[in-house]
This record gives sequence, structure tokens and C-alpha cells, in this order.
Amino acid sequence: MRIVIFGAGLIGGQLRDRLHEQGHDVVALGREAGIDTTTGEGVAAAVDGADVVVDLTNSPSWADDDVLAFFRDSTRNLVGAGAEAGVGHHVILSIVGADRLTDAGYMRAKLAQERGVVDGAVPFTIVRSTQFFEFVPGIADAGTVGDTVRATPAHLQPIASADVVEHLAGIVTAEPVKGTVEIAGPEPLGIDELVRRWFAATGDRRTVTSDATAGYFGAILDDEALTPTPGANAWIAPTTYDEWLAARG
Repeated sequence: MRIVIFGAGLIGGQLRDRLHEQGHDVVALGREAGIDTTTGEGVAAAVDGADVVVDLTNSPSWADDDVLAFFRDSTRNLVGAGAEAGVGHHVILSIVGADRLTDAGYMRAKLAQERGVVDGAVPFTIVRSTQFFEFVPGIADAGTVGDTVRATPAHLQPIASADVVEHLAGIVTAEPVKGTVEIAGPEPLGIDELVRRWFAATGDRRTVTSDATAGYFGAILDDEALTPTPGANAWIAPTTYDEWLAARG
């Protein structure tokens, strides 16, 4: 199977390697490949002959207008080129709770991406994932003032990127769902607790202050916003946060 992945970052690089191990003809294309998904430059040539296109791209700017334009334009160009090339499956990685946090510009942009895929002419699967364990340090940094991190006790149900990749590889090589599936980690944890455990594991001496009004990239959370949707039959990954921390040494 010929699989073209747009985006060679945390998930894209691992997914390329996993699919290659399975015997597929796969390439992961980052920005250095000279392809501009927002203008369409190089996209048609990249998807020529592809059976599956996986969109793991991300906007270089998270300003509301910039990120919306990025996902809207990239999706239009990738889906359009895929339809012209006869691609049989278009897969994107979105976010659990995007439809519940529309106060956040990034979430509105991801919903625009989803709509572009649904409205396109290529059979598709939308994979909504909870936040990755690997992003906890960035969450901590975003909430830091001086030596103190303000973090909400509202729950995430985060997941190891390796578990995302393992499940995503099966979705990419299966028939299109023509709908949305959810994946999540095994346990809901407050963001404040996630940061505290990260600091304990790494020796970081910053202080964590629990604050229910602390934002999460522009949104105020409750315990349901970024956890699996009731009735969605989310796939639950096996790796716990503590296991992931221990494995990192």
C-alpha cells in the first residue's frame, strides 16, 4: 500500500516507521520537502499514486486567524489533490473535545479541518485523540510565571504518542470509516496533577498552584471537555502516565 503522510513530527515520524515495518510503501513529508499545503505547491505530485493520505500537518502560528486559514486551505488542497489522484482514504488526526471548546481558536480551526474532509470527495476517517503525554512539559511552560505554574485541576485523559501511532497504523491501513473515531489514554487526570508528576519525575523545582480559572490554550475547562465523548465507544490505550514516566527514566 502506498501511503503519503503530510507532517513528519512526533506522530508522523513514528507512524512512517511503523507502517514501513509492516511492509508498506510510505513517506512522511515535512516542511523541508518543499511542499506548501496552504498554497498547494507540490501537493499533486506528492499524492500521485497514493492509496492513502494522512494529514498530520500543523500551523506554524496559533493566532486565531492564522490557524484557521492554515487548516482550511491545507485541507482544501490535500483533499482536492487526493480526489484528482484517485486516493482511496484520507485520514486526519483531530482532537477529542474540539466541538466542546469552540471558545478556543485552535479548536475552531480543527473543526474547520474536519468539515473540509467531510465535505470533500475522498472517503475519510477522522481520528480524534486526547492530548499526548509528551505535551505536558509545554502545558507547564505555558502556565508558568516566574517559578510558579498555574494549572487547572480539570481533567485530561492523555495518551502516549506510541499508543496513538499503534492504533492509527491500523486505521490507516483499514477501510475508511467515513466518520469519526475517538482514542484516549486509560485514566483521567487533572492538568495540575499531570504537571506535578512530571516535575517529580524530572526534578523540576517549579511550584504548581491549582487554579480552576487557569486557561488551556485559550479555553476554560471542565472535567468533560477533553475526555472521551459519552457513547463514542472510544478506544482506550494501555499505557498509563506513570508507566510512561518510568519508561523515560
